[in-house]
Amino acid sequence: MGLYSYEVVDRIGRPGSGQMVADDEMIVAEKLRNMGLTVLDIQEERESFLSAFFKKKPKVGIGELALFSRQMQTLLEAGIPLTRALYTLSSQVANRGFSEVLGEIAQHVDSGMSFSDSLGNYPEVFPSLFVNMIRSGEISGNLDEILKQLSEQLEREKSLRDNIKSATLYPIVVLGFAVLVVIGMLIGVVPVFMKFFPPDMVLPLPTRIIVGISNSARHFWYLYILVTIAIVYGVRYYLQTPSGSRSWDQVRFKLPAFGPLLYRVVMARFTRIMSTLLAGGIPALQALETAGPASGSILVKEAVENTCEKIQEGKSIAGPLDESGVFAPMVVQMVAVGEESGNLPEMLSRVSGFYEEEVATMAKGLTSVIEPLLIIIVGCVVGFMVISMYLPIFLVVTTVGG
Repeated sequence: MGLYSYEVVDRIGRPGSGQMVADDEMIVAEKLRNMGLTVLDIQEERESFLSAFFKKKPKVGIGELALFSRQMQTLLEAGIPLTRALYTLSSQVANRGFSEVLGEIAQHVDSGMSFSDSLGNYPEVFPSLFVNMIRSGEISGNLDEILKQLSEQLEREKSLRDNIKSATLYPIVVLGFAVLVVIGMLIGVVPVFMKFFPPDMVLPLPTRIIVGISNSARHFWYLYILVTIAIVYGVRYYLQTPSGSRSWDQVRFKLPAFGPLLYRVVMARFTRIMSTLLAGGIPALQALETAGPASGSILVKEAVENTCEKIQEGKSIAGPLDESGVFAPMVVQMVAVGEESGNLPEMLSRVSGFYEEEVATMAKGLTSVIEPLLIIIVGCVVGFMVISMYLPIFLVVTTVGG
């Protein structure tokens, strides 16, 4: 994929220009001609290595996308033209990167490109769900209603993510603080205690372990940093591979306390996206192809791909989903009922609502369950270090007293 700048003339002779992301110049030219434009020039934008390295991609949060959808819906319902609405929002958005993207999209739409195709040029900002829903709204002529559904979907997705953050923030903060305390004791406290021990004294095994770790941390700290960075990047690289993602999915859904929460988040996300797409007029097969990857689970993605193949062979949706063993019985049963009644979007919406409520409830109760466990773990680690350093003193006192 590359970025191409083009100059065109419309049907009445007005010149225009813009940029488009495509595989090659031929695709750009074909798209422009399909929009009724006469192509004058197409040039690929080439960046130097330094500019490409330091160039920052726009970071747009899901909350900003939800707000953008809601504002676009309001402007379009008020009768404001699409291009003018885009220019208006681009000047109001606080996120500079997002503002630039909206300005470029407005230029593309003004030059004759469809709204959905313009959004598709920025996959790092607008996910495939967003683009497909907008395309459906353009085809049906119901763009404002589609934007309303999108804003509701994105707001629910943000709520899911906030629930996950609230459940994981406390453990991360406590464990991080514990790591800092341990590092401080190894570097600052243990060397002070070592001055009290005679050089020829035979130290107990726990004390020798702590002293060895302290000496290595103080003299070879850079190795610890390099090893930590290598482990972090190695794990991230492995998790990005299909086998790594599959293994992580199999592990995380079985984690104590967190596993059921993460599984319900995936089920809620999948059913909500499916419901939104189907309600927006997207065909079932295309909705599955979008909802599978967007669920955040490679197991769900692979199960959905297999389901799509079975659907093309003439089978229903519920049967292959049940055979995969990935989806909860409630999801399968509600899909089956929805297929039989012809009201699949409503059935999926009910399932997603149920799971979203469960996620919110579990996230609130998880902190109260994990808090005492973390206190015990941190207390054991710190207690082991303290006892290890005082143990030689106890032995000396006992020996002298004897």
